[in-house]
Amino acid sequence: MSYLVQDEALPAPAGQAAAIGRAKNLGGRKRELLDGLARGVFVLTGLFSVLVMALIVLFLFREGLSLFSQVSVSDFLFSTEWYPTDENPDFGILPLILGSVAVTVMASAVAVPLGVAAAVYLAAVAHHRVREWLKPAVELLASLPSVVLGFVGMVVIAPLLQEWWDIPTGLNVLNASLMLALMAIPTIASISEDALYSVPKELLEASYALGATKWETLTRVLVPGALSGIGTAVILGMSRAMGETMVVLMIAGGAAMIPTSIFDSARPMPASIAAEMGEAPVGSEHYHALFAIGVVLFLMTLAFNLVAFYFSRRFQQKGAATL
Repeated sequence: MSYLVQDEALPAPAGQAAAIGRAKNLGGRKRELLDGLARGVFVLTGLFSVLVMALIVLFLFREGLSLFSQVSVSDFLFSTEWYPTDENPDFGILPLILGSVAVTVMASAVAVPLGVAAAVYLAAVAHHRVREWLKPAVELLASLPSVVLGFVGMVVIAPLLQEWWDIPTGLNVLNASLMLALMAIPTIASISEDALYSVPKELLEASYALGATKWETLTRVLVPGALSGIGTAVILGMSRAMGETMVVLMIAGGAAMIPTSIFDSARPMPASIAAEMGEAPVGSEHYHALFAIGVVLFLMTLAFNLVAFYFSRRFQQKGAATL
């Protein structure tokens, strides 16, 4: 007659248990030390970035505000004459401001609809095989150097514009806006697609379960749910168009005049800074005027981002209410 005997686990000796406890405590302390070290590194990195940005802004304002001891702010912002190298120089940057606004608005009018539409197509309409080829192609546009796009605008687009519309020059607001839109589309499309993917799948499935069509789900559930991210994408795309230098320097025409038509030449603020900084003697009025243009560009971009952030929050609330 056989019996099955089940062995019981014997308790570990007291010395072994104490060693295991010390090892666990040591491992926990090491993890806490590593976590604290990593947290400290990240905090220092963030603080260093903030410090560098603060120093850049401080240097920009220090050099730029020196101009206003000789030129009034109203004359600087609202005068239409920009002749900084004359014997009696004029430092009116209104044509430069309006040139920047013109190319940015036109580029955004082209890039925002195309970028958002491309994101919706890639996220919800395209077959996965098409997406595998099309998404890298769209993102590849973001890697094109701006000088290459400027060269394309000079050599290819400018002659075509002259031929099609019989205009004196193809280096104008329209040409610069098209190239800036081409630069902004990948940014808008990529970030908008990520925002669309972040919408919970349960919302889409619930919409289909209630009998909504695919178009109704896209327009009433998917896009409203991602409005905040799409707004961020639009902000970044327009900010890139506002601050781009090389493209507008090469193909906007370079004329410091107020553009009254899309076929007029213009000279946006970044182009003026890039074109003239190398020729301005350090410490001269011209030198400080270029830094003052940088101050205006900084304030315009900051104000634009604040307004866009406000509307992004409003869209986020509207999207949440719609859902």
